[in-house]
Formats: sequence, structure tokens, C-alpha cells
Amino acid sequence: MQQGELVNPFPSARGRLDNGTLSQPASDWEQRYRRTVIISDTLSTAVVVAAIGIFFGARDAANWHEKWGILAFGTELLVLGALAVSRAWAPAVLGQGAEEFRRLGRSLFAAVVVLALGGIALTSRNIKLWIFVAIPAIALVSMTARYLLRLWLHKRRKEGRCLRPVLAAGSPDTVRDLITRARKLPHLGWRVEAVCTTDGLGPDGDQLDGVPVVGLLSDVALHVRRDGYRVVAVTPDPHWSPDRLQRLAWNLEGSDAEMVVAPVLMEVAGPRLHVDAVLGIPLLRVSMPIFTGGRRAVKEVADRLGAFVLLLLFAPLMVLVALLVLVDSRGGVLYRQRRVGKEGREFTIVKFRTMVVGADRARAELAGLNEGAGLLFKLRRDPRVTRVGTVLRRYSLDELPQLFNVLTGSMSLVGPRPPLPEESAAYGPDIRRRLLVKPGLTGLWQISGRSDLPWEEAVRLDLRYVEDWSLALDAVILWKTLRAVLQGQGAY
Repeated sequence: MQQGELVNPFPSARGRLDNGTLSQPASDWEQRYRRTVIISDTLSTAVVVAAIGIFFGARDAANWHEKWGILAFGTELLVLGALAVSRAWAPAVLGQGAEEFRRLGRSLFAAVVVLALGGIALTSRNIKLWIFVAIPAIALVSMTARYLLRLWLHKRRKEGRCLRPVLAAGSPDTVRDLITRARKLPHLGWRVEAVCTTDGLGPDGDQLDGVPVVGLLSDVALHVRRDGYRVVAVTPDPHWSPDRLQRLAWNLEGSDAEMVVAPVLMEVAGPRLHVDAVLGIPLLRVSMPIFTGGRRAVKEVADRLGAFVLLLLFAPLMVLVALLVLVDSRGGVLYRQRRVGKEGREFTIVKFRTMVVGADRARAELAGLNEGAGLLFKLRRDPRVTRVGTVLRRYSLDELPQLFNVLTGSMSLVGPRPPLPEESAAYGPDIRRRLLVKPGLTGLWQISGRSDLPWEEAVRLDLRYVEDWSLALDAVILWKTLRAVLQGQGAY
């Protein structure tokens, strides 16, 4: 140490990864990723607009500049402006959740509205091309590009990179839960690197689940400014009064940290949660779940139209699967089973047969070997499953005939898992809320581990879907289902 050099009395808990190398400041990669997304959106818009302008403008080369060049340039500026105004490039929403794509969709919809109004005002005959061809094409290209960027980001996060350093502040039990979730879901981008508790201690002295306990709850802002944490995660603790939370928010002003407060009264998120000022008091307003109305009508139309299109696309594959089932073992092609749907109404589910004839009667003999969670009956190596059935179950091909259930209205493309009547009969009042909506061909349980999920977690995911349903969430689930099916995780 050189003479006169100051010694930091608070040694930093940050700075090194598990391999001992210095960690990279989160702000660097966040800014680079944001710039990459902006460049991607700009190029996607420019390529689509240029292609349409050149292709259609070539037919009217004499007036290309007047009719096509100005519209092309104006459309690109309009789309990019709408993205900026809608904060579609905000670092907090990039790389995780449905909010990123929701903002992108709102931006493009706003661009459509402005284009339509501009076309009416200018009486332009060419505006329809940009509304009905250009904007949808921009949406397709830009969303695909963003998804590919997100896959790259998630891969980096699973390698321990591109993570936002988090300081968790709360009771040891709630902080431990946060640490467990952050480690289990690294693609969300959080790495808890330090903890503050009421007494400055953890169950293991100066650590909590391997994370250093760096101080008291009253010292959170000091540690954030000293070590540069990007997220302050406040978890439930009697210490956190409204006055102390407000003071913490004030003390964090001017830093790069984002303050996140975990709700302590109920687990509600998504479009039902709003912040309102009532009588000068900031309150969380929780709107009622939507089980009827316009959005539900849109979902009904999308379900049946989607099922019809998917049946046409998968028809050759379904014929092939049917032939394999017939050749592999004695019995019919389809298996029918009674399930419980919306509001407790029973219906017949249709699947490709994956077990030997008489499998239902043999279930009682295997009851002692049950590996399923909660009310579910599952065996990883079920002797009743045929050779072809093993493959069909692994990739969920046995569920393709359920598209007919969606087409006829007894199921939805996305929703809770359809229970058996005996399972439904054992439901308590809370779990019965799963029956407020139609069961789904896929759902949060499908993309989160399927049969590997603990029973409580599967129920929590289904109830979360019922409470926080949205069209954007449906779109994300359908997109992620493809990856879950190809990986075959939790399917047996």
C-alpha cells in the first residue's frame, strides 16, 4: 500500500465471481444490450420499410420519391418514435417477462393509429399498404429479433454473466426464499450478492445461504452507494414501516439502483395491479379477475381459430402417430377420459393411446409406487406405457387430439391443467378456483417443469394464471411451450 492511500473501512461484498475473476459492472452490459436492441429494432424497421418501398415503388418509378420515399421514411420515424415514447427500450423490461413484448405491441399499435389518421387527413391512397403490410411485417421481424437476443441473454445468464447484482434487505426467512428463487431462475437476471438484516447477522453468522450479510437494514442506502448494487430487493420484515421505506427511497435517489418491494398481503401481479393516489395516500389497487367481456371473447376466437390452424398443420403428423399406435400394441388409436372443466362441468378429453389396454384397471395395483405430487398419480417408469407411448409422452404428441376439445369449446389453448373427477372432488375452496376458467392444452405448469413440479407449486402456477390472465401472457406461454416440448423435461 502506498503512503497516504485511504483504506476502505467497508470491504466490498461484490466484485468476484465463483471462479475468482472480477465481475463486470452490470451497467456496462445493460447499456450494451439496450443499444443492441435499439439497433435491432432500427434495422428491422429499415429492412421491412425499404423492401416494401422498393418492391411496390418500382412499379411507379416516376413518382417513387413523392409516393413511396416519403411514406417509407415517415413510417420508420413513426415506428421508432412510438418505441421511444412507449419506453420499449427501458432497461428494466428488456430480457425478461411479457412486458417487453407488450410495450413493443403497444408501440406498433400506436403507429398504426397515427398512420391511419394521417392517411385520412392527407387522403393518401397508399397508406393501407403501410398499415396492413408494413407494420405487421415490422412486428414479426422485430419480435423475432428480440426473442433471439433474449435467448442469447438467457444463455449468458445461465453461465453466470449479465446478472444484475442485488442487495436483499428483510427478514432471514424471506431473504432466503428470494435467494433460492434467484438461483433457480437465473434467466431472470438477478444475483443476490449481499444481505442486510435487522441485527446485521444471518443464521450462519455473517452469511445467509452462502451470501454475505453486510449490515443492518438501516444501512441499506450506504451499502448501495458504496458497492453499486443495481437492485435493492426489500422483503417483508417488521422493520419496514411506511416512513422507513419512504426514507430509503429518498436515500437511493441519484444512484443507479432500482428499488423493488415485495408485496406482503397477496400474490397478485400483471394487469390487475395498479398504483393510485387516494386521499394523498399511495395505494395498490387490485382489480377483479376478468372471466367475461371483450378480452375473453377475443380469447375464445383465438382458441378456436388457432386450434383449426394447428389441426391443419399437424394433420400429417397425427396420421403418422395413429399408424404407429396401431402397429405398436393391441387396442384403439384414441384414449378417452372424463375430466373436469370450467365451473366443474365434466367433459371427455381425447388423447392418443399411450398405454396397454386395461391400464386403468391396473392402476390400483401400482398405487403404492406413486411418484406423483399431491393428488396426481405418476410413475417415471410406468409398466403400462407402450414403446411408442414413451416417445409420445416425452414430446407431448399424445395430446395433439385435444385440439378437437379446443375446437369444440370444452378446452382452451392455454389454461390450468384439466383434473380428473376424483382429483377435483378432493379440492379445497382455494384450489377450486382453477375451475373458474377453461382448462388448457398448455399452461404455466407446462413450461415450468410439468410432472417434476411439486404439487403446491403446480397449484400456485395455475392460480396465478387464473388471477393474472392476459392475452400477452397467453402469447408468451404458447411461445415457450414449443421449447418445453422439444426438451421433454418433466414429461413421463
